[in-house]
Amino acid sequence: MSSQPVQTTASLAASAAETALQANKAQRYIQLMLLVVAAGAIYPILYLRQVYQPTMLEVFHITDSQLGYLYSSLGTIFLLSYLPSGWLADRIAPRLLICFSLIATGVLGLWYSTAPSFQMLMLIFGGWGLSTGLTFWAAVIKRVTMIAGTHEQGRFFGLLDGGRGLIEAMLATIAITLFAWFTQTKGEPVAAGFKLVVYMYAFLCIALGVVLALVKDPQGARDAAANRATKKRSNVLVDLKTLASIPELWLVAAIVFCGYQVFWATYSFSAYLHEGEIGLTVVMAGTITTLKLWMRPIGGIGGGFLGDRYSKVSVLVIALFLAALSLLGLMAAPRISSHVLLVFLVLFIGILTYAIRGLYWSLLDRCNISVETMGLAIGLISVLGYSPDVFLPLINGYLTQNFPGVFGYQLYFGYVAGMAALGGFAGLALRNMLNRKGVA
Repeated sequence: MSSQPVQTTASLAASAAETALQANKAQRYIQLMLLVVAAGAIYPILYLRQVYQPTMLEVFHITDSQLGYLYSSLGTIFLLSYLPSGWLADRIAPRLLICFSLIATGVLGLWYSTAPSFQMLMLIFGGWGLSTGLTFWAAVIKRVTMIAGTHEQGRFFGLLDGGRGLIEAMLATIAITLFAWFTQTKGEPVAAGFKLVVYMYAFLCIALGVVLALVKDPQGARDAAANRATKKRSNVLVDLKTLASIPELWLVAAIVFCGYQVFWATYSFSAYLHEGEIGLTVVMAGTITTLKLWMRPIGGIGGGFLGDRYSKVSVLVIALFLAALSLLGLMAAPRISSHVLLVFLVLFIGILTYAIRGLYWSLLDRCNISVETMGLAIGLISVLGYSPDVFLPLINGYLTQNFPGVFGYQLYFGYVAGMAALGGFAGLALRNMLNRKGVA
């Protein structure tokens, strides 16, 4: 009975928001830049394994399986946090959530640098799950969705992922340089070099959280009013039922689910390249993996602009299928005698991976979701799409533990290649659905 007035009000609000967006273009890009820096600084300390996995095993005196348990616990907390994270992002100013997340993540990093026991590491990873999942993730995604115009979703999300990738690559380059200088030039043990790297990331997060807390958010008053209105009218169960009735949302969740596993595969590149049959040194494998991080701005930003110019869904489908083929190619790495060709393959997978990440959240504007429930929708998609955080580390740990050497990694990459292809088919289904509705 009351759906039509609400729909009309939502349409008027969307029109007014679009006008305001165009009038404050510079301000929106400044806000995007702040989000990019925050997102680029907060996650690397959680995922140092993609460059330093052999070192981590040595420093913490843990096995591959135990490392898998740590990341599985992190993924479990993420999974439990995503839905409440969306609910929280609809009610609390994103800037406050982001500042808290940065400082808490940095403080936990200082504890992490002391090389605590495995039990304490489980607590640290659990805390990171809350500080980067519950209070951070949906707040960032919702803010980008709100500040981007209707025809800017691809480039804004591309800039978010590509820009944070640029920040991560710069930090990773500084970190691997410090690590190599400390361990090879000065001859210090790898544990001391790793501690220096952790310090760098931890203190950066804390400093950035303090800085962002002091920066006035020009949209704070407007968002606070919107959050108060949301509190008054929102019914979580009704909103969830409404979101569950949107078929496009489920296909977006499937694409995120498959595409995210491609990204997870890149965490094992360094350890794979260090294996006996390939035989690269820890520093060389870490350097190649760090070079891959520099592909993120190219893949994320390039994919976003291509998506806005042509079709976000089509570009995403092509990237997913190419990623599947490239991972199959990486399985043949022991037979590739040219290190140059191997580096090229790793970098190409990096470009595809980051193009996928830069595009899948831009599909939200094709799902007909209201601003009032956008945070909840992000949480719902994240629960499904990022569930590999829970089981993929266990699969990785099991395969590399029970099938030592390159074979375990080849099995792992083969599985992820299959999931990438499945994501491509989900993208084709979404494109067909949108074409039938005339909104592709």
